[in-house]
Amino acid sequence: MACFLVPMGEAIVTTVVQKVVEKKEKKAEGGTSPLGLTWGRKLSWLNRLLWGGVLLLAFEHLWHGEIVPWPPFLTAMSNPADVGPMLHEMATIGTGMAALVTIVWFIMVLIADQKATSAAKLKIQA
Repeated sequence: MACFLVPMGEAIVTTVVQKVVEKKEKKAEGGTSPLGLTWGRKLSWLNRLLWGGVLLLAFEHLWHGEIVPWPPFLTAMSNPADVGPMLHEMATIGTGMAALVTIVWFIMVLIADQKATSAAKLKIQA
């Protein structure tokens, strides 16, 4: 129904945060770990994961007729009896998807930082 709206909300927030962080990093010309892994770059990975999932889910919902090009755009919003199940789906499925994507991103960042640190140590030893 509308589970993709939760990751979309997170993607909007993280996109704004990414732009602010990138602007600060550009001013400071610092914040770069070995191999150029800035927080702005790491946040771009999260945004790509989130926006990609949102686009795929929105297309899937459109394909199944759950999104329509006329107001209220979500077919579940046209019947007041369907609003409750829609909100429940957003709270359970949508939040779960957003949390899972964020956890995967966090693991990616940990691995990337570990590899960057290892590469920097090897470079210093050589």
